[in-house]
Amino acid sequence: MSEKLSQLMSLQLHPDLGILRIAALAASQGRELDEETQGLMLLQVSAGVLRDLSPTAAWQELLSGLMAETPSRMLSALHNCGALAEVLPEVAALFGVQQIASDPQQVDIGCHLLRVLDETARCHAPLPVRFAALVINVGKSDSPPEHLPVHYRHIERGHPRIEQICARFGVPQDCRELALLALAECERVHRVTEVRAGPVAAMLQRLGAFADTARFEQLLLLCACDYRAYPGLDGKEYPKAELLHVALQACADIDEAEFSGDSLQEAHALAIAAAFRSERWSESQP
Repeated sequence: MSEKLSQLMSLQLHPDLGILRIAALAASQGRELDEETQGLMLLQVSAGVLRDLSPTAAWQELLSGLMAETPSRMLSALHNCGALAEVLPEVAALFGVQQIASDPQQVDIGCHLLRVLDETARCHAPLPVRFAALVINVGKSDSPPEHLPVHYRHIERGHPRIEQICARFGVPQDCRELALLALAECERVHRVTEVRAGPVAAMLQRLGAFADTARFEQLLLLCACDYRAYPGLDGKEYPKAELLHVALQACADIDEAEFSGDSLQEAHALAIAAAFRSERWSESQP
């Protein structure tokens, strides 16, 4: 039986799961679906076959596509046939929404999301990173028009939406935690600078860099994938990750048992200032 015939039979016998399964297969095969298959998927979605789809069953197919070699193929296939709006309306709403970038001035958030997901796959990122990439911008779909392309208070809108997505699909706890952390901190990581060591020390504390190194590294990987997904940055090193790694290493020899509260953060800031050669936060000269 040919691959195409198998796909068509899957759509006819199990149209709800068949739509998601074919989209997930497109992600693993790394190629676009043919027009006939895409057209049949569109007809099935229009007929309402996804209305009673079990979120648990849907998540298994989404998981398969997210962990494939080209996750963007799944998202594109689902978006093109209208299935994404049925299964993940929070993500579907991002297509056509603009966001500021340095060059060019704006990018379509939905299209940017596709590039981020493929970058996570290129880096062999674990599921929490890929899931966070999928949902991190869901608060930007309905930003007040008077503020566009700046997405004012998108974190406040995004937090309950990510919670709802996680509850709906039964997303693993580590995926939820990283997604919420990334929602709050990813843009701050992009803006971090070595000019002032105090805010860097505070950021490391917020990110859990001293207590949960694995999740900290996952966040930096997500930020790096987001960075490289912008036009002209493909394949480049992410400078903010190097900066934060230098800062974390500077704090490695500090015995936390000797400090408490603000004094520990001050000790971290002084150590980071010395590493950054920042006169503002250290009395020592470069």
